Amino acid sequence: MRRILLALLALGTTASLPAQREAVLGQIKVPHPYYFREMYLPQLTTGPSGAAWMPDGTALVFSMRGSLWRQSLGSTVATQLTAGAGYDYQPDVSPDGKWVAFDRYDGKSVELELLELRSGKITALTNNRAVNLEPRWSPDGSRLAFVSTAFEGRWHVYTMDVRDGRGAEPMRVTTDRDSKLPRYYYSVYDHYLSPTWSPDGKELILISNRGQIWGTGGFWRMRAEPSDSMRLIHFEETTWKARPDWSPDGKRVVYSSYVGTQYNQLWLMTSDGGVPFELTYGPFDATSPRWSRDARHIAYISNDGGNTALWVLDMPGAAKHRVEPRTLRFIEPVGALTISVVDDAGRPLDARISVTGADGRSWAPTSALMHADDSFDRSERHYEVGYFHSPGSASLTIPAGPVTVEVTRGLEYAVATQTVQVAAGDAKSLRVTMRRLVDLPARGWYSGDLHVHMNYGGAYRTVPKQLAFMARAEDLHVIEELIVNKEQRVPDISYFAGGAPDAVSTPSMLIVHGQEFHTSYWGHSGLLGLTKNIILPGYAAYANTPAASLYPANANVFDLGHAQGALTGYVHPFDEPPNPEDTVARVTSELPVDVALGKVDYMEILGFSDHRSTAAVWYRLLNCGFRIPAGAGTDAMTNFASLRGPVGMNRVYVHSGPKLDHASFLRAIKAGRTFATNGPLLSLLVNEKEPGSDIAFPLGSHTISVRASMHSIVPVEHLELVQNGKVVATVPLSADRRSASATVKLPVDRSGWITLRAWSERATPPVLDIYPFATTSPVYLTIAGIPPRSPDDARFFMDWIDRLREGAERHTGYNSAAEKASVLALISHARAEFEKRAYEIAVSR
Repeated sequence: MRRILLALLALGTTASLPAQREAVLGQIKVPHPYYFREMYLPQLTTGPSGAAWMPDGTALVFSMRGSLWRQSLGSTVATQLTAGAGYDYQPDVSPDGKWVAFDRYDGKSVELELLELRSGKITALTNNRAVNLEPRWSPDGSRLAFVSTAFEGRWHVYTMDVRDGRGAEPMRVTTDRDSKLPRYYYSVYDHYLSPTWSPDGKELILISNRGQIWGTGGFWRMRAEPSDSMRLIHFEETTWKARPDWSPDGKRVVYSSYVGTQYNQLWLMTSDGGVPFELTYGPFDATSPRWSRDARHIAYISNDGGNTALWVLDMPGAAKHRVEPRTLRFIEPVGALTISVVDDAGRPLDARISVTGADGRSWAPTSALMHADDSFDRSERHYEVGYFHSPGSASLTIPAGPVTVEVTRGLEYAVATQTVQVAAGDAKSLRVTMRRLVDLPARGWYSGDLHVHMNYGGAYRTVPKQLAFMARAEDLHVIEELIVNKEQRVPDISYFAGGAPDAVSTPSMLIVHGQEFHTSYWGHSGLLGLTKNIILPGYAAYANTPAASLYPANANVFDLGHAQGALTGYVHPFDEPPNPEDTVARVTSELPVDVALGKVDYMEILGFSDHRSTAAVWYRLLNCGFRIPAGAGTDAMTNFASLRGPVGMNRVYVHSGPKLDHASFLRAIKAGRTFATNGPLLSLLVNEKEPGSDIAFPLGSHTISVRASMHSIVPVEHLELVQNGKVVATVPLSADRRSASATVKLPVDRSGWITLRAWSERATPPVLDIYPFATTSPVYLTIAGIPPRSPDDARFFMDWIDRLREGAERHTGYNSAAEKASVLALISHARAEFEKRAYEIAVSR
């Protein structure tokens, strides 16, 4: 282990950076937070989210814009109930109609609060600094059931006595259990979600994954008291959004499910399970159902129009009525702000806009899709940054006071920030002119995000037209929209067009539907430019499913992709430097195997991973003589309200020529004419040759001339030339650290490669990533035709592959001996290739 760690330190690429960005609600100790954060936690949306009925059934209370609102059926006027002090979500009205329990996010935790409707007074019900969600009143109004992470950061159901506007000490009613199951997306500890009361107040139905590997679990029924006794009434692979609601007659349960479809719809079953049937249909999500007290209506949230909206379903008959808040009556002083974004010639520009009030909360127009970052530096902000995309002009209503407006448009325009004072009842207009730093398309360089998902179980529904709008606002030219499963569904599979650009594409912007192949073992991969079909099933090594086998390995999947003319590559590779000698946290990524077998066309050096850790592995592979272009992909789930960056946050610039077309774009990626970035724009010429070039030298020592330059929308701390894995020169930066240009002379006495990279040690908004980073693909340097070799790096990967072989031999999920033999043969051939490369250098020495 020491040898490997020292080697990583020598590369200058370890991931031990000062931690500034902290995850939103990091006290939740459950893996894969980007799933539960979006699919389970309440989100800041401009449309309505969770709703609850007033007892008489004539009005609803719901969350919208981070506040609670009340609106009568048949009316278009919504009245604000809460304002300020945080984001308010998930209301539930007491049976007597006097109180509303809800949860409030204050930037650090989510606490339960109690609103007295008559006075507007708000009283805290919890103060445990945990995440407390989904409050539900018991039918007699004496207790609340809710979900909390107060115990060990895990999801449990609690009850609380409530008397005279005060809450007693919460009582956990679910048992903490180590399942011992090999869960991938979920904790090994069972979780418990979404309680709903029986009409007599004696029982709860809740969601739990007890006894299951995949999904958030089935529907369980238990006494509303501490107990390990539960009975399963219905199982299906839910994903956070089931949210059952027990009917007032006690006979039925309404819930949300995606079984048999690509989207969540409302379903109905008996309170003992039985055979469920569907209530709503369509290519959109219907979630968060709530019965009215007379059981004649069900309120729910739909994203049929893209944004969230509140609907009411009649029972029986299924007539649908939208509850549309067109007129908003505020209880806080507000003003109006119109923001116009133009270029130097005064022409309107699509752009990304962040509007922040004095208290740190974010605001957007009522028609916009609000998005929020997944992490933030609490020394700089009180809440994570929120933003929306604007078609040149945006009008919004905001609380009175100072407002900060930040406008970005990709990486080729300078960030514009202005502060404006908005008075109560006032209407302000703000004109923002975006200044272009560089025009790379004019030089034949086009930017692309190689890893985007249109729909992935989020709050919104995205269609290609909306995705194209996002691309324009982010000044992005190519989106590789990767079709992928989300559990049993594949939401965007109907958009696959055989490799042709989507119909919304234009001469300056392409959307092409490819695929991400999921495996819980070998590492996720991208297939760009598939021309015939999506590869199904789109996953492997999923325990307790028909796809439990390690076959097909990624190498087999890449062969299938190449047969269709696709590019294949590894996506979001490494969160930390892999250590093949660690027998506890076993390395299972198949990357070195597929590189050795010649099957990897690109790597996401920038992705949903640690960029420097990924670059460390990349450098080692380059040192062994493999040629791997630098790619980049955000892994943006564009229908998420809380996501890791907008489309194009991680992007690759590709020198594909004067005219944008997809075939040329992919050919240029494979040729290595690229640089990957989340902020800095790089230019590298070695003896006037661009990245991807191979410069041949005769035997002997030589000097190369390196021209390096950079422009960046944020300050950068380091601009370096990396040769054969080591920093060989530091390029001086301008006084504001946003630009640089220099020519450097460097010696070359052996074959290898050289790249230019820029990076900083800390997060730097508005780059919504862990830190700014950019790298070019290599320029290759070959002396006397001798390929680059590094015995230490070759042995590193031989150790890695040995661990892969041990894991593959132990695996018990193969469907046949032939599958196992096939996987082991791939591993054996790859190891032989690294052994040969280590031996070649040993012999030459």
